[in-house]
Amino acid sequence: MPKLDLSHIEQTNRTGYPAPFDEPVQGRWYRRLAPPTGLQDFAASHVVLKPAAWSSQRHWHDGEDEMLIMIAGEAVLIEDEGRTIMRAGDIAVWPKGVKNGHHLINETQEDCVFVAIGGGKKHDIGGGYSDIDMLFTPDGYFRKNGTGYDTDRIP
Repeated sequence: MPKLDLSHIEQTNRTGYPAPFDEPVQGRWYRRLAPPTGLQDFAASHVVLKPAAWSSQRHWHDGEDEMLIMIAGEAVLIEDEGRTIMRAGDIAVWPKGVKNGHHLINETQEDCVFVAIGGGKKHDIGGGYSDIDMLFTPDGYFRKNGTGYDTDRIP
């Protein structure tokens, strides 16, 4: 099955983010590519951002490298250093452990599409969010003082 038929892979906009942090990602639709294809050494998601949607809260990973490849459309990458326009063919990478919070926002009137690749569950030891009082671990979402949010994390 080298060529994937995306229509046979579930597309969802589920999130484990607690309210109100879940609102900006409601227009993010993704397909997890590794589970249905048998990949075990890394994770990948095919993501569609509707207009005004965010890819995530601005975040970083402690144990997981991350790569993003834009396929179609345009989005704004927001990091500590500022804003960068991302278009089809552009690639961005974030090494694990670098606390440079990042996310994409679709500020256009058209959908944008990208593939996000990461280390997967083997390397998902946690991370944090730059702009909100939240950290994540394999066990869930927590405030920076250690108290948990009442929600289940969807890795």
